Amino acid sequence: MAEAMTTRTRLSVLLISTPLLAFVVLGGLRGRASGGDETFQHLRVFDDVVSLILNNYVEEAKTDKVFEGALRGLADTLDPDSAYLTAAEARTVDASGPCAAVVAGPGCAGAAAGDVGIELTRQYYLRVIAARDDSPAAKAGLQTCDYVRAIDGKPARDLSVFEGMRMLRGTPGSKVTLTVIRGNAAEPRQIDLVREKTPASVVTGKMIGTDLGYIRIASFGADTVAKLRAAAGDLAKGGAKQLIVDVRHTAEGPFDTGIDAARLFVPTGTLAMIAGRDEQAKVSDKTPAPKDTPKPSAAAIKQTITAKAGDGAITLPVTLLVTTGTSGAAELFASALAGNHRAELIGERTLGRAGMQKLVKLPDGRGLWLTYARYLTPDGELIQGKGLNPSVDVDEPELDFDQTKPAGDPILDAAVERIHKKAA
Repeated sequence: MAEAMTTRTRLSVLLISTPLLAFVVLGGLRGRASGGDETFQHLRVFDDVVSLILNNYVEEAKTDKVFEGALRGLADTLDPDSAYLTAAEARTVDASGPCAAVVAGPGCAGAAAGDVGIELTRQYYLRVIAARDDSPAAKAGLQTCDYVRAIDGKPARDLSVFEGMRMLRGTPGSKVTLTVIRGNAAEPRQIDLVREKTPASVVTGKMIGTDLGYIRIASFGADTVAKLRAAAGDLAKGGAKQLIVDVRHTAEGPFDTGIDAARLFVPTGTLAMIAGRDEQAKVSDKTPAPKDTPKPSAAAIKQTITAKAGDGAITLPVTLLVTTGTSGAAELFASALAGNHRAELIGERTLGRAGMQKLVKLPDGRGLWLTYARYLTPDGELIQGKGLNPSVDVDEPELDFDQTKPAGDPILDAAVERIHKKAA
């Protein structure tokens, strides 16, 4: 340690440490007194690190930069969607009414009228979950697992998912430039995208052969249920005896729209569960739960979402197509159908993104975009970080930049083949 700190340095340390102490002590220790010793040990180490930086770094450190970095680091270690927000970023949440929908699902980080049609997660850099059908990103060839190295020249290594998504949104007609890395490509590709107005949802249908109906849900929104009901009705009138519902690379929309869409297919039973922090975990763990009660680790069931009278209007057998780009509302839709034996999943394991975020306001206008609850499958299993496993595994082909997509559709072909085998 350095020798006695100056008054200025002590004040700097106090300014940095006090908000953090307040957050950890009030939030982390409330109802958890028995864990206080370990928490305060970490805080003492934090205080030592700050003191060493301010007194021993080769040049005078900027206290505001140290402070911002520490808070960003705390949020970044939680999950890809949680984030520390500057005062300006926090204001974008307050100023945009549609952004309140993100509390129930991913997809809005400072809502704007236009976007480029991609959802992001984080893995070292920002990573593309999926590109919406016919969006500017899809037309430019962006695909699942592309890494975004920079947005308008700003390195994505330092960007949260929240900030990255906010930068992608803007006025329709405005331009944004992405620097993208794919697979083992030696050089990143710079891609210019023009923002378009964000559609409410995208649902289309068609017949495959004489008795198979195919429905594509490219994004979820407020009008998804009506569009889905209409598409299924038209296909049934056209002779469809079974439905293939395609939610591959579908990652947009509030979570509750996925649940609402599932109600069309599931007449009875549990559609999903919501689990949050179990404040009484250390006490309740002493009392064994009934054997039939699902109990996710370190969480408590806050809500069980069940089918209601009038649900299950669509009775045709269903097969669902999924990929790694299936995320959020689409995962809840797939989970509800699969968990109630209303559909079989064909394709790839889904992403595993089912955390609900909310804004927690901090002093000076800053904020935390914090995951406070998670959706579970009807059986009480975690979706977050795990995804849903298909009954039949079929991988999509990986394409390099400028490589033409091969003819055929292996996942759709596998689904059709399985349906025909079951019918035989």
